[in-house]
Amino acid sequence: MSCVIAGRICVTIEQNYPNPFNPSTQIRFSLSKPSHVKLAVYDMLGREVARLADEEMDAGYHSVTWNARNVSSGVYIYKLSAGSFVQVKRMILMK
Repeated sequence: MSCVIAGRICVTIEQNYPNPFNPSTQIRFSLSKPSHVKLAVYDMLGREVARLADEEMDAGYHSVTWNARNVSSGVYIYKLSAGSFVQVKRMILMK
């Protein structure tokens, strides 16, 4: 985990845990200053299957839980956007 500086904000994002998971997992990230955060989950066809956050968040450490009980097993992508920072990571749902 490293701090990625995008503009004037330092953002760290961890790999979801647990991974693989069933049926829920946590996504943790930190912000060096308050920012508008969007965190969404996509299937491998690029369709958004969950919006976990789309709001202003304070500086500090954050943890968001995704309960995937209503989606099929497979590989999913989660995308975190905060200010000019954007990063994606993969996760595996195994039912």
